[in-house]
Amino acid sequence: MTAGKPATLRRLRQEVARIEGVPTALETGDRVRPLGVAAIDAVLQGGLMPAALHEIAPQRMPDLGAACGFAAAMVALFAARPEPGRREVLWVQTDFAALESGRPYGPGYDLFGLPTRRLLLLSVPRPVDLLWAMEEALRSRALAAVIGELPQDGAIADLTATRRLTLAAREGDSLGLLLRHQPSPLTSSAETRWQVAAAPSRPDRFGGLGRTAFALSLTKNRRGPTGRWRVAWDHHECAFSTLSLGVVAAAVDRPDRTPLVRAG
Repeated sequence: MTAGKPATLRRLRQEVARIEGVPTALETGDRVRPLGVAAIDAVLQGGLMPAALHEIAPQRMPDLGAACGFAAAMVALFAARPEPGRREVLWVQTDFAALESGRPYGPGYDLFGLPTRRLLLLSVPRPVDLLWAMEEALRSRALAAVIGELPQDGAIADLTATRRLTLAAREGDSLGLLLRHQPSPLTSSAETRWQVAAAPSRPDRFGGLGRTAFALSLTKNRRGPTGRWRVAWDHHECAFSTLSLGVVAAAVDRPDRTPLVRAG
């Protein structure tokens, strides 16, 4: 009974996906984008699902930059191997979101693995305009991915709104990322939900800045379990790798064999 449980769960998930009209891993085939970390790809059943909506939010407001970076990295996974006629990425911001987080910085994204020659920016005055623009862009079949950045928790992006975005992504066969400035308590139809924080990275071999690192929390996964990981982004390979930090060396100003003393 225990040995057959995973297979039974997979069959049930595939049946539910078939009823809901959600593409399965078998249907998407090699279009699923592995993140490069075996543990994450395993729970995602191969990698990031295309033709779907995914949500990203910072764990805390100071982690907003990390959340934006993770969104750019996820898009770079698809932009690195674009389908014919689908090279551009659309980033939609409300005016207030741009005031809070700033505009995407072109040279920085070039070095991050997302060429700015493929990046289209759209500013809209209201969150409702962002949802409309994002839905139309996802349905157009002309873009590799669409990012919609909402200020605060994006309360307007409720179950009904995210369901519309999910259907548009499925209809247009496009990747949709909803980037919230705060985690939302609202129910969502997104395929996955991520909370992102900045993590310390390992210095390079010259002692300089290392690869960008993230502390990831997968809080919702329609295809399997959730989890937490620390990963580093390789902008050359456009893939993530497991982040393992070395043990801190012993302090030089203290003896390394201080005798134990009973207190009290």
